Amino acid sequence: MTSPVLQKPSILKESYVLLDNVSWEQLEQLDISLAGTDARLSYLDGILEIMSPLSDDHEDSKSTLSTLLETYMRAKKIRFYIRGSATLGKKENNTRSEPDESYNLGIKKPIPDLVLEITVSSGGINKLEIYKRLGVAEVWFWEDGLLSVYVLESGEYQQINQSNLLPDLDLELLAKYSRMSDQFDAVNNYTELILTDK
Repeated sequence: MTSPVLQKPSILKESYVLLDNVSWEQLEQLDISLAGTDARLSYLDGILEIMSPLSDDHEDSKSTLSTLLETYMRAKKIRFYIRGSATLGKKENNTRSEPDESYNLGIKKPIPDLVLEITVSSGGINKLEIYKRLGVAEVWFWEDGLLSVYVLESGEYQQINQSNLLPDLDLELLAKYSRMSDQFDAVNNYTELILTDK
């Protein structure tokens, strides 16, 4: 068995390291070794990304965006189930990821319908390829207060301007409130707006 090879380290807003030539068995061993460190692992075809514990900025952005989205779905009586950052992936398709947040709409399913990813550093593993192999219907990337939405159509992700899962959701408005510095005010103001818009 060959040893994992360091491909390239990067220190940006958050630190991650890429290891090349990592077997699934080595991934499982590293997962055990890193338990309790808050490191997050993503894996695709033998390449392993280890992300350092997430920053306060990352967690604040994730919490604000997910709370706003959940507020919208509750106000519009859309049945949803929070899947959280549960590990997704299979040895059979050489993938693993821990989304920042994920949801099933309508009913609970083994794979989330919607994944949220908060991007604070560029590079790393192609998350869309991981989610494509898993069959996730939509992936939303939030970066610097802007949302990019990808929908899985005919086996490939296409960037779109409006969610297929939530076609009445104003994504620009959601992104605007996600950029507010105070989470409490952002959620309260957004709630008032969507409740008066019913």
